[in-house]
Amino acid sequence: MEYREIGRTGLSAGIIGLGSEHLDNKPYATVEETIHAALDHGINLMDLFMPGEEVRSNIGRALAGRRDRMMIQGHICSVDLNRQYDISRDLATCRKYFENLLRCLNTDYIDFGMLFFIDSAEDFSSVFESDLLEYAQQLKRKGTIRAIGASSHNPVTARRVVESGVVDLLMFSVNPAFDMMPPETDLETMIGDPAGSMTGMNPVRADLYRLCEQRGVGITVMKTLGAGKLLSREHTPFAEPLTVGQCIHYALTRPAVVSTLIGCQSAAQVAEAVSYLDLSESERDYAPVVGSRRNDFKGNCVYCSHCQPCPAGIDIAAVNKYLDIARLDEAHIPPGIAQHYRSLKKHGSDCIGCGSCQKRCPFAVPVIENMKRAATLFGA
Repeated sequence: MEYREIGRTGLSAGIIGLGSEHLDNKPYATVEETIHAALDHGINLMDLFMPGEEVRSNIGRALAGRRDRMMIQGHICSVDLNRQYDISRDLATCRKYFENLLRCLNTDYIDFGMLFFIDSAEDFSSVFESDLLEYAQQLKRKGTIRAIGASSHNPVTARRVVESGVVDLLMFSVNPAFDMMPPETDLETMIGDPAGSMTGMNPVRADLYRLCEQRGVGITVMKTLGAGKLLSREHTPFAEPLTVGQCIHYALTRPAVVSTLIGCQSAAQVAEAVSYLDLSESERDYAPVVGSRRNDFKGNCVYCSHCQPCPAGIDIAAVNKYLDIARLDEAHIPPGIAQHYRSLKKHGSDCIGCGSCQKRCPFAVPVIENMKRAATLFGA
């Protein structure tokens, strides 16, 4: 394993880290196999945002006796309400779930206390201008957390987070498709745009990475593989799919990036991720693929929003984004994606089937059919 310093914290992390979302709702044997494989390969950083008690307890059990070898990103504001993952900005609720995290992991500290999902101006003010920030700072003063971090998908809001001077670590979505989209594209999904906006590195995102480097704020990367889209010939916005190694290498070549958090649910997947270390430079080279764009988008939503306005008030592009990710593995929809879908004001089930969207769509997307499918998969 290769290790990089995490900004100004004095800590170092392996360039390959472990994203644990895919361990949710898995039997303990799977959790143990995956985490032990990660530790054996020298992975020393994992992200744990899921608020469910079972997955937290399984991870704590798997780490027993080896806790000091794994740094943990534990999230403040990630909660489980009515058996659904959610976001809370209520201090008492957030405290309850953070203390639950400590108990489930059988530990008295979390390495990085991550302020969860700071994507909008409202998110920023409700956390950074509230008692939640003071709570995180108190935890740091007591040593319950070693450093304060934050997660975000929006480069404009993330810049405010970094400029606050509070955080030592930023978890951010980094991959070649996402980096080529406008800054207002703030959702963790991959987007293909035949209109030509994928023409080069978006300067707002590039500036964010440079700012983090300048301020000594390390970046850990989520959605390195674009929720699997970049590996799929059907879903990639490029002329051909990227490999896991190419995606990892792209993220690691961005300023301030410390570690790529790869979602795994088996020892074999961990081994595939760390095999990046043995790749040749030509095998890591992502430039030939990133330099191409796919032009055949008929029937595929590119999230351009030409379908709007919807008489029922549905954000059709957002529903299609989450549906596309869910379709990659309908039996195992990532909890975070389901959470984002549920947070929408209107859902697929609100579609009245008027067809106005399909008349305006330049890519012949079967919107009505997609809304029905989203309602079925997400249950709303």
